[in-house]
Amino acid sequence: MALDKPHWKELFSEVVTSGLCTGCAACVVACPHDVLDYESEGGVYKPWHLDIDGGREGCTHGDKGCTMCTRACPRFRNWESEIDTHRFARERTDDEVWGIGDVLLARASDPEVLAGSQDGGFVSALLIHALENNVIDAALVSTLEGDGSDWVAQPGVARTREQVLASAGSRYTYSANLLAYPEAVEGGAERIALVGMGCMVSAPGAMQVRKAGKIARRLSLTIGLLCSKTFDDAIFEDLFEAKYQIRRADIVKMNIKGIFQIWTRDGAFHEVPLKEAHAYTREGCVHCPDFAAEHADISTGGIGAFGDWTLVIVRTDQGRALMESLRESGAIETRPGDDDPGAVALLHKLAQVSRKRWPAEAVPGPRRLPLVRG
Repeated sequence: MALDKPHWKELFSEVVTSGLCTGCAACVVACPHDVLDYESEGGVYKPWHLDIDGGREGCTHGDKGCTMCTRACPRFRNWESEIDTHRFARERTDDEVWGIGDVLLARASDPEVLAGSQDGGFVSALLIHALENNVIDAALVSTLEGDGSDWVAQPGVARTREQVLASAGSRYTYSANLLAYPEAVEGGAERIALVGMGCMVSAPGAMQVRKAGKIARRLSLTIGLLCSKTFDDAIFEDLFEAKYQIRRADIVKMNIKGIFQIWTRDGAFHEVPLKEAHAYTREGCVHCPDFAAEHADISTGGIGAFGDWTLVIVRTDQGRALMESLRESGAIETRPGDDDPGAVALLHKLAQVSRKRWPAEAVPGPRRLPLVRG
């Protein structure tokens, strides 16, 4: 095989089994031959190759020239510089540890959206506006299985206001939202928003710059979620219940504000030290350098002093146009990021911590940090 046509064999050795794989499932969704599947049981969260075609490490379609899996992967080789250049016409500088974009604060204006969402309800307001104003046909989001009492996150599709509100709120276990892409397409969606952490929202940019066909075109809007890490599902029984007697079925809301905050059905509020949760860090998060979802059109997160406002990073022309439309419609209210300098400082700090996770032996770009001047 020519070196300029890497496929599953290279992806398997360079990403999937090297520790770089985040489990975003972009390769699975992009595969045109349906020879890749996804393992989410037991905290694995990784793609795997069907034995019927070339075994675990090989791919007969790749041997014949198919490169779709590597085109889709947002951690394959020089992924960051490629996507930066495609989306922003330049690479980030060393000082831009959280990527390229402008910071502000925003929150939903609609009381129903604000009450049913988390940290200002901005993402819900944005998705509802985009759906109701013909910007997108559907959004790939995280939902909860069944009635939600088991807190098992799963990929889902939101096409209506009601479905957006039903998907609102944070889960801190992983959901590979890209896996809902086939469902969205089967429902007729051609303009699809992807909501997810940095590991997911870099995938559309990778697909676009590497020309991955229809899927690259359909994933037309990316909403990033600031994320330090997610946790294995075992955290519910092995930590929350075993040590703090908090049953997962009793949990109604979770948040992280320097500590794990948990609200239960009996009206009680619990705090779990975040350092106790670190042992349950999902494997795919260990080497992820992207706290700030750097390749999204708009990145969002609930950090800072104002718990009912969302910190927002507007990164692209599409993101700026959508923000202006949201303001003009009255769907959101905004204020300058400088109103909360502590949030901006925390953004920089957490992004810098994540950058240091990227292995020294991998491509150097994601690890670049500002020079410390004495």
